[in-house]
Amino acid sequence: MTRRKEPIDGREGMTDRQGPLDGIRILDLSRVLAGPFCTQMLADLGAEVIKVERPGVGDETRTWGPPYVKDSEGADTTESAYYLCANRNKRSITVDFSQPRGVALVKRLLGRCDALVENFKVGGLAKFGLGYEQLREECPGLVYCSITGFGQTGPYAHRPGYDMMAQGMGGLISITGEPDRPPSKVPVAINDVMTGMYTAVALLSALRHRDLTGEGQHVDVGLLDVQVSWLANVASNYLVGGTIPRRLGTAHPNSVPYQVFPTGDGFIIIAANNDRQFERFCEVARLQELPDDPDFASNALRVRNRDRLIPKIEAATRTRTTAAWMEALEAAGVPCAPVNTIDQVFADPQVQARGMKIRMPHPLAGEDVRLVGSPLHLSRTPVSYRRAPPTLGQHTDEILTEMLDLDESERATLRDQGII
Repeated sequence: MTRRKEPIDGREGMTDRQGPLDGIRILDLSRVLAGPFCTQMLADLGAEVIKVERPGVGDETRTWGPPYVKDSEGADTTESAYYLCANRNKRSITVDFSQPRGVALVKRLLGRCDALVENFKVGGLAKFGLGYEQLREECPGLVYCSITGFGQTGPYAHRPGYDMMAQGMGGLISITGEPDRPPSKVPVAINDVMTGMYTAVALLSALRHRDLTGEGQHVDVGLLDVQVSWLANVASNYLVGGTIPRRLGTAHPNSVPYQVFPTGDGFIIIAANNDRQFERFCEVARLQELPDDPDFASNALRVRNRDRLIPKIEAATRTRTTAAWMEALEAAGVPCAPVNTIDQVFADPQVQARGMKIRMPHPLAGEDVRLVGSPLHLSRTPVSYRRAPPTLGQHTDEILTEMLDLDESERATLRDQGII
């Protein structure tokens, strides 16, 4: 039941394709953020993604608002901004697979798909006959991706898991926030986002293996595993140095000065990562004596003596406005950046030039909906924005007709039975 295609030469025929993943079809049984974020990335790159939702309910994030999409009269619709952030370029079909006929429909759809993505609790789909072990013989080429809080194995495998739980258990919250304040989570559900990215890489790797061997596999991704993995240098600092990392606010554990500093009218990020940059910063800040101070002469010394160095820098940065500092530091070649509010982000000329805000027509909106664009820029196979995030079950009839050849009377029967 594998939809295997012959390789397409990367130099030929690209104008007729919707992206580098054109020809890959994914059945998406995931909800909320990690799974949908994964499949949206793949859909932007040309994969066909079919989002399977419960009739009358759908992805629970559809109701996670306000804000909601406004209709032509300015009234709220049923589509939340949260849902919109991770579901473009997909088609939505409603299927109740708690019923045998719904399970049969899902299996038939799987027969036309390359991969399945799901984020049910461990064993959640098995009770419907849709677990990996139940499908592997019938679907030997299927790439079956499971996203859970703690993975398919281990003592916590059957626990429910959410982004903030993974942030806490995986150490991120313990190092986030100011030293003299309680720990804080990252406001964006960053672990869900990273889990979606890791899953996308694993799914494509498994498809590569499938294309070479014809063999599918089970991809098992857990939020806690992902959180531990992207502690990156902070985890390495502990594993190598043995010291438990502490909260540093915006400061960097291994580079000084590299943090947010107060200015006369706001804040600025100064990232003087090496000795020469530190010298240039000190020249601009009229702190020429600091590079010659034996306590601050190298980055290692500045890290050890940050508690004495940072107050000296803060006293200097408060004497000028953010704009004045930006102009002076950029002229001196010192890496720096403003601390933008979200409205300033989307007004930034660089963000605009890179196409990070897009508009797409939406069937319920009084006008186009505004969405965050993809950061991926491929010279020969660019991402494409083909479909706004779908309304619940928007494409049910279209998909069942196109993929399974169900006629109008068959679809009407399924609808009467509450299957779709």
